[in-house]
Amino acid sequence: MHPPTPDADVLIVGAGPAGLALASALSDAGLTAILLEQQARDTLERPADDGREIALTHRARAVMGTLGLWSQVPAEAVSPLRQAHVLDGESPGLLRFGVSGDEALGWLIANHQIRRAAFRAAMARPGVQLRCAARVTGLDLGGPLARVTLADGQCLNAPLVVAADSRLSQTRRLAGIGASMHDFGRSVVVGPVAHEREHQGVALECFRYGNTLALLPMQGRCSSAVVTVAADRAGEWSALDDAGFAQRIEAQSGGRLGTMRCVGPRQLHPLVGVYAHRFVAPRFALIGDAAVGMHPVTAHGYNFGLYGVEVLVGALKAARGAGRDIGAPDTLQPYEAAHRRTTLPVYLGTNAVVSLFTDERAPARLARKAVLAVAEHAPGLSRLIKGAINRQLTGGPGLALPR
Repeated sequence: MHPPTPDADVLIVGAGPAGLALASALSDAGLTAILLEQQARDTLERPADDGREIALTHRARAVMGTLGLWSQVPAEAVSPLRQAHVLDGESPGLLRFGVSGDEALGWLIANHQIRRAAFRAAMARPGVQLRCAARVTGLDLGGPLARVTLADGQCLNAPLVVAADSRLSQTRRLAGIGASMHDFGRSVVVGPVAHEREHQGVALECFRYGNTLALLPMQGRCSSAVVTVAADRAGEWSALDDAGFAQRIEAQSGGRLGTMRCVGPRQLHPLVGVYAHRFVAPRFALIGDAAVGMHPVTAHGYNFGLYGVEVLVGALKAARGAGRDIGAPDTLQPYEAAHRRTTLPVYLGTNAVVSLFTDERAPARLARKAVLAVAEHAPGLSRLIKGAINRQLTGGPGLALPR
């Protein structure tokens, strides 16, 4: 009996920004891809603004440039991130991050702009097909080709299936791969604010007592206010009228940006961190949030997705060029190893930092003040800590700001 004919080289479950970027990269590498997405095409083509701003590293920008995503984003929708300042409670001191010279630490782009750009880039590729209203109900990885069964009974075959269907991936579960989940018990309330003073490209991360506030610089005298708060208090923040929300943000930022006013709606997102127990199985791989779903405080979510696309497609292209099976374990293991080396230390470190800086008990408050004081004022340790963080933020060499 002959094996079934493959419908594509790779079946990608999920047409979010990571899945779409993967499809583009596969097409550029000479591999065909079918994207399977539950949502309607119109939703993908014109994604709604969910209030989230994505901080992109230098490495992520390079990947987006190579795939043609960067050119799809309007220039006025890109905001340079030049420095980041971290404040603790009511303390007047702060920890500063940045890179030397005029180079940006990163760039901020609205999530819906990235989604739109990723969709346009993927749909321009001849090797990419998109099937909407396609819900995966079955997965068989045991044959010469992987088989995906859809809710309508249709079956598709390919040497490799990649799950890119969110941090709560049903496809990951169908593959028998578990994940460590960290429910922070918190939610994020986001909304744009205009302010009296220039932000000068500086992001503020204010670890308050009771909530965390981030102000992410946008174009003009505007910032995205990101409030992380215990889930049972999120409704209180969402219920504030525009004046009340702006006044609270102004007060919690210490008036650094002057008088504030709301310039858009607020939205609510729950916080759950996810790290898959494995990133690969025979004829199967995880990408994007299905592999690693990060707490947003270090802004690594989509960056890690793009890094994963770069490494995975590099491994698949090398295997195809050598005449090897792209779904074989020895093809996929290098991706597993490389992506885990990149992501696991940051995932664990981020969760530890978040746990420390959201702990309201007196010992934790003292500990976080000590961490910030040592990191800012001990020259050798300061350079070490800031350099490591800058390398993660920029994807390249990290240099602490001069004292």
